[in-house]
Amino acid sequence: MNQWVAVILAAGKGTRMKSKLPKVLHQVAGKSMVRHVADCSLRAGAEKLITIIGFGGAEVKEAMAEFSQIVEQKEQLGTGHAVQQCIPALEEYSGDVVILCGDTPLLRQTTLAKLVEKHQMSGDGATVLTAKLSNPTGYGRIIRQGGQVVAIVEEKDATEEERQVREINTGIYCFKSEKLVEALGSLRNDNAQGEYYLTDTLAYLAGQDVAVGAMVLEDADEAIGVNSRVQLAQVEGILRKRKNEELMANGVTLLDPASTFVDEEVEIGADTIIYPFTWIEGASKIGEDCRIGPNTRLTNVEIGDAVEIQFAYVHDCRIDEQVTAGPYVHLRPDTHLKAGVKVGNFMEVKNSIIGEGTKLPHFSYIGDADLGKEINIGCGTITVNYDGVKKHRTVIEDGAFIGCNSNLVAPVRIEKGAYVGAGSTITKDVPAESLGVSRAKQSNFEGWVKRRNKS
Repeated sequence: MNQWVAVILAAGKGTRMKSKLPKVLHQVAGKSMVRHVADCSLRAGAEKLITIIGFGGAEVKEAMAEFSQIVEQKEQLGTGHAVQQCIPALEEYSGDVVILCGDTPLLRQTTLAKLVEKHQMSGDGATVLTAKLSNPTGYGRIIRQGGQVVAIVEEKDATEEERQVREINTGIYCFKSEKLVEALGSLRNDNAQGEYYLTDTLAYLAGQDVAVGAMVLEDADEAIGVNSRVQLAQVEGILRKRKNEELMANGVTLLDPASTFVDEEVEIGADTIIYPFTWIEGASKIGEDCRIGPNTRLTNVEIGDAVEIQFAYVHDCRIDEQVTAGPYVHLRPDTHLKAGVKVGNFMEVKNSIIGEGTKLPHFSYIGDADLGKEINIGCGTITVNYDGVKKHRTVIEDGAFIGCNSNLVAPVRIEKGAYVGAGSTITKDVPAESLGVSRAKQSNFEGWVKRRNKS
């Protein structure tokens, strides 16, 4: 295909969302709606993005400026007025321009690529993406003559006959840039809304004997725009269903797809089994032959092959192959569990490296620590990492053994092969192959209970 740019309409307030957040920044399947549209455009071949901002412009700009040119619509006077703000950016551009809505996250990149291809092959001045609905209420109607589009009529301005038309406008168009700029200059706001309709550009081109084509969507769901929380939930469900079907087609087992929630960018290897009530979010990447869940939430994690995690919250971590974790585990940011690590129930690990084959059986807190290989951490162990001002690191070298109910007060080092006696509070380094013990001498007072009861 020849080069083309994408213009994304993202200026609307979305009053029916009843939200302080700009409508296009509401998330579905782990990404904002406008980011879905932007990613779709880039994957379909757009060489450049232009995002038109308005309501909540600073927030939308922050979300999009890294990979999109930003144009501001200071007054919301309709879609045509919004695109008019792009004229300076388009006047010297000779390719095609695709106009998209920032609230249509279901659009597929294959559909968008086909639209551009059809437009470029036809030589038409513009091509509109349409859909046929059994109930077209609320949508602008496509008016054709001899197969060509001659107008798009908004429902509020439509005649009774025009309202019977089932082919509707999706709000997605492909224009030759020079024809778009020319048509934008013709717009008037003499309609029921007092706005400048982008749809009127098509009627203008048709009136100038410029051919306007159309491509009908195979899946009308792709045209769904989000204007309310109900529609947001509807779109979320469709995107998640798509993702689950994609995963299963690639060899992942979902025991109950209806209770499995996987974000769009997530990658999962073949023969991994996902148990019910599991959330896998963000940029998470999971290897092959894993067992994940039930009741597990993973966010931005990298997981190797043959890992088992259940009843856990894991975020911003790296987990190597053949690790087991859970139940009831919290793995916090910047944790790295190396191959063969075992993390038992009621464990919390934060900002720590856990070496190969090390065991963290249960009821312990390991934070800001560097653990070597084949270490055993006894029940109730705490790395005391915070002195009230700064956090300090604990280092435990290969083969060490930490007895139950131990406090390791950082900064401290337990050297290779050393032991820490149960119940110790360790404030000094323990040399290699030594035993560190720090606890009060036990005293027994015979007859104390009888004396107490008499009193």
